Amino acid sequence: MSKKDYYEILGITKNANEQDIKDAYKRLAKKYHPDRNKDKDAETKFKEMKEAYEVLSDQQKRVAYDQHGHAAFEQSGMRGGFHNSSNFSNVFNDVFSDFFGGHQQRTQRGRDLRYTLNLTLEEAVRGASKEIHITTLVHCESCKGSGAKQGTRPVTCTTCRGVGEVHMQQGFFTIQQTCPRCHGQGQMIKDPCRQCRGEGKVEEPKTFSVKVPAGIDSNDCLRLNGKGEVGEMGAPSGDLYVQIHVDRHHIFERLKNNLYCKVPINFTTAALGGEIEVPTLDGAIKLKIPPETQTGQCFRIPNKGIKPEKKTLGDLFCTIFIETPVHLNEKQKQLLRDLEQSFCETSSKKNTPETKKFLESMKKFFDDLTH
Repeated sequence: MSKKDYYEILGITKNANEQDIKDAYKRLAKKYHPDRNKDKDAETKFKEMKEAYEVLSDQQKRVAYDQHGHAAFEQSGMRGGFHNSSNFSNVFNDVFSDFFGGHQQRTQRGRDLRYTLNLTLEEAVRGASKEIHITTLVHCESCKGSGAKQGTRPVTCTTCRGVGEVHMQQGFFTIQQTCPRCHGQGQMIKDPCRQCRGEGKVEEPKTFSVKVPAGIDSNDCLRLNGKGEVGEMGAPSGDLYVQIHVDRHHIFERLKNNLYCKVPINFTTAALGGEIEVPTLDGAIKLKIPPETQTGQCFRIPNKGIKPEKKTLGDLFCTIFIETPVHLNEKQKQLLRDLEQSFCETSSKKNTPETKKFLESMKKFFDDLTH
């Protein structure tokens, strides 16, 4: 039984170039691969095109085929299998990876960078424009990023022959690895650039302007696309991630959209009530303190918190604590003694209910210990 013409199997003409052959094979491999095509003839067609590709993708085999047809391989004992062809292996790996959504790249994207930006609470709340200074890797001007000395060019890697990968046979399997000599680039430097020592990159200080949106918080992150280190052989640059840290404030504490502060008042205002000033990010405002206010009592002031982008405006919460007076003069001390005496003359149930409750609990505790 005569074999089909290899050019006919791949659907190409005899003057097809190497890329035409590769494209034709990849297209047909996806169509007739047994894992995708369950027709009974698919496996036969798949084997035929593998055999055709192995011959036509190899320059020596192709010349022999063009001159003598299939007889060239029958005379020399060569068979149209795929196990001896590195070209076939590379294309087959491309097709196989396409089935599973993967595609290996020899060029490597630039490394991402991270920068911590310190902000005051006011800057974080209102937004700000900041300049940041970093040192990053850029293409060497002397060699234009090639790594080779001026007037020279990188040469094809002698280990992988420009493929960027090497194959190791282990039993029935062929393991594909990045070339250890050129690190997947397919090229190597014989005469390295003196400025970058063959790396193709040098360190350079950079200044970037960062627009900080209003309402940003600690641990939020801004991304500056393409502002990281440059990539390999034309690959895209990495990104710059700006990590936000909001400095501790001397008055306010922040929790999400809300602000919290502790406000001291004297015990006469706490007992009799009154009006005090409390701080907000927009300036001081008046807060009414009702009579008999206790330490720890919290007052909510609506819409005086923080408004991040596309979120609700938060509130301000003022927690009261009663300050014990210090540096009293003799007159003030006597007034306090008179006040204490007046408490003793009246029932403690009325003036100091929390003290009475505590004393009763303490008495019960000791009574329980003695029984």
